[in-house]
Amino acid sequence: MNHFKKILAYAKPYKKYAILNIIFNILYAVFNVLSVLGFIPVLGILFGQTEKSFIEPKYEGITSISDYVQNSLNYRVTLMIESGGIESALLFICFLSFFLFFFKNLFRYFASYILAFLRNGVVKDIRDALYAKILELPIAYFSEKRKGDTIARMTSDVKEVENSFLTSLETIVREPLTIIFTLGSMFAISAKLTLFVFILLPVSGFIISSISKKLKAKSLLAQQENGNFLSFIEETLTGLRVIKGFNAEANIEKKFNDSTKKYRNLMTKVIHRKTLASPMSEFLGVTTIIAILWYGGKLVLSGNSEITPQQFFGYIGLFYLVLNPAKAIATAYSNIQKGDASAERILEILETENTIIDKENALQKLSFDKTISFENISFKYKDDYVLENFSLTINKGETVALVGQSGSGKSTLANLITRFYDVNEGTIKIDGVDIKDITKKSLRGLMGIVAQDSILFNDSVKNNLALGIETTNEKDVLNAAIIANAHEFIKELPNQYETNIGDGGNSLSGGQQQRLCIARAVLKNPPIMILDEATSALDTESEQIVQVSLEKMMENRTSIVIAHRLSTIQKADKIIVLRKGKIVEQGKHEELLTKKGEYFKLVNMQSLA
Repeated sequence: MNHFKKILAYAKPYKKYAILNIIFNILYAVFNVLSVLGFIPVLGILFGQTEKSFIEPKYEGITSISDYVQNSLNYRVTLMIESGGIESALLFICFLSFFLFFFKNLFRYFASYILAFLRNGVVKDIRDALYAKILELPIAYFSEKRKGDTIARMTSDVKEVENSFLTSLETIVREPLTIIFTLGSMFAISAKLTLFVFILLPVSGFIISSISKKLKAKSLLAQQENGNFLSFIEETLTGLRVIKGFNAEANIEKKFNDSTKKYRNLMTKVIHRKTLASPMSEFLGVTTIIAILWYGGKLVLSGNSEITPQQFFGYIGLFYLVLNPAKAIATAYSNIQKGDASAERILEILETENTIIDKENALQKLSFDKTISFENISFKYKDDYVLENFSLTINKGETVALVGQSGSGKSTLANLITRFYDVNEGTIKIDGVDIKDITKKSLRGLMGIVAQDSILFNDSVKNNLALGIETTNEKDVLNAAIIANAHEFIKELPNQYETNIGDGGNSLSGGQQQRLCIARAVLKNPPIMILDEATSALDTESEQIVQVSLEKMMENRTSIVIAHRLSTIQKADKIIVLRKGKIVEQGKHEELLTKKGEYFKLVNMQSLA
């Protein structure tokens, strides 16, 4: 229930709808009880045992409202029987019952109508909060998570919370009110009989709650497995070419089938327990009614009974009013237990602490004037250090290339300077200011990034190029595309710069995708450019053309180039050769070749290749 309370906190902005819902539910509960009490005089007429009342009753407060309502009805019916006969009294009671049921259902509709605004508003706000949190959390968080599991939490888990928690809201508000008003009327008719009911009800509650506890445990396992098979779907769509190329369809399909089979078995158990709650509560309710018929019948048949036959039948009707809300509350409790597992998974993301945050008085650094310095930094992703006691200074306007074997720490440096990760030890400074003292937005505003993988979005070419830029004009977009050698193929597209490039830019070739990424960085026009294998997806001809454009772009800019193809960095001001997170050589291309050390070996290996 703690998770339920946290989810309900999202209902605060919709407080007015909650208040209106409560008002309409109170009116519903009142008319619900009155609709049953209104039948007692009818039963009296039918049984010929109507209590004649010639004195108009007076209202003496809320505690005696049941007696007041019943005596008022008896008074009206008595007057009608005396003046117009029993048929006119019966017609009056029928019309009265019609209006009572009409207003009961009208207020029930209004309550549900109002709740829809609260329910849908809460769902929207939870989804928005999850999405905002996903954008806020550091990349390290998602490197340890499966994408499908995160997607499942945003979709099926939120839907489960909507179907369980928010659907149960009305039940939790309306049904207890109905029970309170009904029990008040039941006490007014017979306190002895009502106390007998109270002895029986706790037994039912205990049985239903034991079913609900087991329901939550199975639901949590089912939601986790749902995340697993969504991950399989995401991985399959991403790696379909590889799966087909390696004839791995049967193997992958078996893994997916095993996951869906496990999910099926878990959900079958969940549904079995969920469906057990309603018939079990109904059976227990009927058992209680039989006990009431036995005990109440004895009271009615006794000579000096305080309860008349029509009141006893009215009492049974009132108990049915308690029975259905009690059954609904039991079902709602089961739903909440089921939804609690999903709420737990949602809150796990929402309550995850972001380790990479801005300090309270972080600086808005809008320019880069002197140097970037890595001062004795050490960093590890898990247990082993990728970089250890690493130091490097990059002056403004320099092009510094980082080379080395895979795992030597090249891309890690790019991740650290942008604060996608934070260093474990040491500091990274820009113009002598620790990057942790600069806001993330202004820090990343100083940098343009072209990653090894072409990351594009299902949008137009223009919107992909202008990503993160609030205002831009067509001339700037065109110039950026020309510099990146992308304009020629863009103008051949069906709608040129307005053409939608599909999911991940899959309507373009790998080289075209990478050129759009380069154009996007050019359009941002940052003082610091980070190129992480920027030309790795290009063919030889495109690489040579784009390399000329990149060199032109980097002339008045500080550039950190992470290179696999050493032919692309020969004109760098400084080449840093890394091995196991440490600098083993540094200098210009010709100097390093002369030394015939690590760099010389790398160049020779690529030449032989």
